[in-house]
Amino acid sequence: MTNDGTFKAITWLIFSIICFDLMAVHIRYLTTTYTAEELSFYRNTLGLIPSLLLLYITAELSLNFKHYKIKQWKLAFFRGLVVALAQLLFYTAISKLELATVATLGQTGPIFIVILAIVLYKEYVGIWRWAAIFTGFLGAILVVRPGSDIFTWNSLLPIGASFCYALSIVTLRSFKREISNSILYLYSAIASAFGAGLYASLSITFTPIQNYFDATLLLSMSFCGGFGVVCLMIAYRAAEVSAIAPFNYFGILSAFILGWVMFGEFPVDTLLPGVLFIVAAGLVIIWREKINKN
Repeated sequence: MTNDGTFKAITWLIFSIICFDLMAVHIRYLTTTYTAEELSFYRNTLGLIPSLLLLYITAELSLNFKHYKIKQWKLAFFRGLVVALAQLLFYTAISKLELATVATLGQTGPIFIVILAIVLYKEYVGIWRWAAIFTGFLGAILVVRPGSDIFTWNSLLPIGASFCYALSIVTLRSFKREISNSILYLYSAIASAFGAGLYASLSITFTPIQNYFDATLLLSMSFCGGFGVVCLMIAYRAAEVSAIAPFNYFGILSAFILGWVMFGEFPVDTLLPGVLFIVAAGLVIIWREKINKN
């Protein structure tokens, strides 16, 4: 992989983080009127458009439905339902916590990926990654601070979302390599839309869209989320994971700045020192993955 290719991958990754951050700002504003269940449904339904665009870009868009058939369709749909649950937890967290806190606790994902790889695929984990797991959980505990006056059960929402996202990532190993990312994304998008609709129908009565401005924001939110996923997929296909993964932590800084500028949030006391432990754990996991591949 050339330096130019890695730079392009990092650029796509930064674009994806910006898209997700903008989506979070939309959600924070919209949750004053609409529930997290409703926003998840709109995001996943309208988010089908970027998935179709990705199929078009990769020349895989076809009117012949046989071209989309895969043997592991049940697992593909299961991933979509898990992603829909992750989004519901994530959106609820955004409505109740500071953006930087959600972004920080969301970085526990690599820890859950390692744990799930051990449980589901019997992967061997050495002392360094075990140390990273314990360090990362210590960091999460320091941010959440159970038992203290500032503890809230809402703090567990982004951690639950990270677990669900990690499960959707780890299970990708079970798919045959000839299945393209675009096809998997389409299955995930359809199942996520179905799952989000199911979760919403079982728990709420839909709020009518209030005006054209809200409709525009709902569309913009969905596109930010959908294109964020597309940019993320392009980034991780363009370079080795170990080369670009550390730049995911840019999301903590960008969420902190957006939360400060847009909503007056400045949760330094809440994040420190736990955020340092979480970032350190993630970097150790990435470092060990790189060494194991060499």
